[in-house]
Amino acid sequence: MSRSSRITLRQAFTQPAAYTMFFFGFTSGLPFLLVGGTLSVWLKESGIPLEHIGLVSLIGLTYSFKFLWSPAVDRLRLPLLGRLGQRRSWLLVAQCLLALSLLLMAWVTPAGSFWLFIAIAALAAFAGATQDVVVDAYRIEIAPPEAQGALAATSTLGYRIAMLVSGALALLLADRVSWSLVYCSMAAAVMLVMLVTLFAQEPEHVAVREESLRSAIRHSVVGPFRDFFLRYSGWLGVALLVFMGLFKISDQMIGVMALPFYLDCGFSKTEIGAVSKLFGVWIGIAGAFLGGAVVVWLGVQRSLLIAILLGAFSNLLYLLLAMFPADIAVFTAVIAGENLSGGFLGTAAVAWLSSLVNREYTATQYALFSSLVALPGKLIGGLSGFMVASAGYPVFFVFSTFAIAPALLLFFWLQPRLADIAQENSDATHTGD
Repeated sequence: MSRSSRITLRQAFTQPAAYTMFFFGFTSGLPFLLVGGTLSVWLKESGIPLEHIGLVSLIGLTYSFKFLWSPAVDRLRLPLLGRLGQRRSWLLVAQCLLALSLLLMAWVTPAGSFWLFIAIAALAAFAGATQDVVVDAYRIEIAPPEAQGALAATSTLGYRIAMLVSGALALLLADRVSWSLVYCSMAAAVMLVMLVTLFAQEPEHVAVREESLRSAIRHSVVGPFRDFFLRYSGWLGVALLVFMGLFKISDQMIGVMALPFYLDCGFSKTEIGAVSKLFGVWIGIAGAFLGGAVVVWLGVQRSLLIAILLGAFSNLLYLLLAMFPADIAVFTAVIAGENLSGGFLGTAAVAWLSSLVNREYTATQYALFSSLVALPGKLIGGLSGFMVASAGYPVFFVFSTFAIAPALLLFFWLQPRLADIAQENSDATHTGD
């Protein structure tokens, strides 16, 4: 690497936007476990059946459908707060809604009024998903393409630390104070990040003023989908979308049942928090950096294949824990393997999805792609409680591993066709030069 490259890299990581993205990554990551894994522990301790806990995980589908309202976030100017700018105004509203929802969850509690509690949790998930849309758009618009890697890195670091706070710290606190107080403290963390939102720089985002509602819908809603199918026409586009929904399915299926499984293995919330949410998160960060290095070394396609296989077969590690319950050494080894592969898969997935996005429609297309990635796993995860209740944990872990088979078949069908398109684009670029 040349000296100029090192200077450019240093500048990218020390730009003000990099620090801002750390906090925005934090606020994006905080609600994910609070309406997912951490919430499942609160529900189990409140006496909620596993079948209901599995169904409650379906509120996470909000993250899978965020592309539906991403055009509004992109183009609708909010009253009163609009002077803050398009991105900061939407982000501030999403953060206010998230903090309020967490406070209401702490007040209502699952034991007090279960269905009202779940409705409020769904509202928190909606606020969190909206944050994701805004933060992705902010990151893309606040810096040029060559600085996006640094912003993604600092955002990921903030996101992972938020996972520590909403996972490990929340579980540690819940062993000592009430769950209501835990969720109030999480709401306070969101309020602190709101100060960053108020003082952050607004990116240069020029909203397009359409002449009519029809033209606005055509450009902001129809345009991103039309562009995708123009570039990936026919069955290739359909297969790509299906593959997006399947390639992380094994990794996602385990999510909602993992923490109840740890409890059933005899581990305390403190042990779960220390190993799964503290140690595991740092191993996940190491896996993410390893994934980034492999992407540079082997390229996006081969790295994605390795990541898919690692993500799926790491589920078989849970069979060891089923054989040796309450063994903290086995627990630590299982968490290490699962989080290392998960971090690797996450980096490879972002690199691959980003390679498919047209920068003209970055926010909406990336929201669509990331939504599709999460959707099937969430749907099947909603039924995971019934599967575990009827067949047991070991059968569930084996099934989740081999559920990746359709994605692998699609990968080998897609890979040569995507390579041909990339070659055609490269040839067209050279011809233009």
